[in-house]
Amino acid sequence: MEGTSKILPAERFDVLFEVLKKQGFDIWGVHEKDDALTLAPIDGPADLPRGRIDDTGPGKMRLIDGSRDAYFDHTLPMQGLKRLVYPPQDKVFETGEDYMFTEPPVDAKPIAVIGARSCDLVALETLADVLENGPYPDHRFAERRQALCLVAVNCTRAAKTCFCTSMNSGPRAESGYDLALTELFNSDGHRFLIEAGGERGQAVLDAMSVDEATDKDRHAANIISSTVAASMTRSIPDDARETLKSSYDHPQWSDIGERCMDCANCTLVCPTCFCSTIEDRSSLDGSIAERWRRWDSCFIRDFSYIHGGVVRKETASRYRQWMTHKLTHWHDQFGRSGCVGCGRCIAWCPVGIDITAEIRAISKTGEAVVEAGVS
Repeated sequence: MEGTSKILPAERFDVLFEVLKKQGFDIWGVHEKDDALTLAPIDGPADLPRGRIDDTGPGKMRLIDGSRDAYFDHTLPMQGLKRLVYPPQDKVFETGEDYMFTEPPVDAKPIAVIGARSCDLVALETLADVLENGPYPDHRFAERRQALCLVAVNCTRAAKTCFCTSMNSGPRAESGYDLALTELFNSDGHRFLIEAGGERGQAVLDAMSVDEATDKDRHAANIISSTVAASMTRSIPDDARETLKSSYDHPQWSDIGERCMDCANCTLVCPTCFCSTIEDRSSLDGSIAERWRRWDSCFIRDFSYIHGGVVRKETASRYRQWMTHKLTHWHDQFGRSGCVGCGRCIAWCPVGIDITAEIRAISKTGEAVVEAGVS
């Protein structure tokens, strides 16, 4: 944690919104829509799903009323921060009758996201390793990321699908934020501990006429984070990376393949998946041509198509590719895991495939079963 910390009474929560707006930010936050939590533009605290919590499980997410009138007792929206910096569709250049190629300007609007969770902050850093700090930097991603003001929220409860503690990505924000909030309910009332994580966050905090936080307030916030961490029941084993390297032909892949629907939901909600494809589009008269980058998924059969045909023909091989890349080969490529333990892939899988259960099923055998085979 960096910077100073202050206390904001819940009845004055709108002060934070007002300061951010004065500093030129559009505000996004978690919003309830169609019985789900989504990340969307919001105007003030009234747009947040106050008093609502999410009941999640494998293949399940529903909203119910919580036991208290908290703003942030819910956990994650179905989308992370990815689409704000790496849109599902992005025009990368265009040309007309003059045959001059031009790149459209980056729509890097100043956006303040209120409610970003620690796992999503780590996911954004993970994407930056690939798209901003890698061998082929994407300046469009970098410009959008730099325009974000991230107001993190430290989790006050864990969803049943969360396993961020085993991925060292939560439940408390440790880096990558401008401000971090912890919602407190105690004898001193309903309040927010607000901590600055950098110069931009400190500028927001300095513009708010609120009291300094005490050691008692900070201790209360630490207790909440420790309690949430201890409540998580799912995890990824420490030896998952090595286990998967030695289990390429494990029969569990075929078992998963019989259940998986190839719908690609897991990659669409994953905050770190970055696979894309390129589409060239032209006007009917051929006078205008555009090149677009759009999200793709390794679960789509044609994703691995090359001139000789589809490389990964079976569902089992595609799931294996996704899971081993997340938990094993991402380490080899980028020096960290590609999974942050958010649990979205578990909750939004129509058939309830649980990545933590699958890795444990593979780990039980200990050694690869070569004769099973998955092509």
